[in-house]
Amino acid sequence: MPTIVVDVMPKAELLDPQGKAVTGALSRLGVEDFSAVRMGKRFELTVDGEITDDVLATARRIADEILSNSVIEDVVEISVLEKTVVE
Repeated sequence: MPTIVVDVMPKAELLDPQGKAVTGALSRLGVEDFSAVRMGKRFELTVDGEITDDVLATARRIADEILSNSVIEDVVEISVLEKTVVE
């Protein structure tokens, strides 16, 4: 079945305490290649049937109204997950 992926991130101007904690942990582990980490959320919406423009519009609406808190988060991407079969 097709899947729509919705990625949500904290607004850029807000502090990200979880990301800051991960950044500190990386530093303590000796990983110095990354200067910052921001953590977000990923939702996978399984679609019964074909992904049409109407289905994508519905995904956008629920991403904005239900899956994210518009005060502190942005919906940064909505995409269709292409599943590959490994033989």
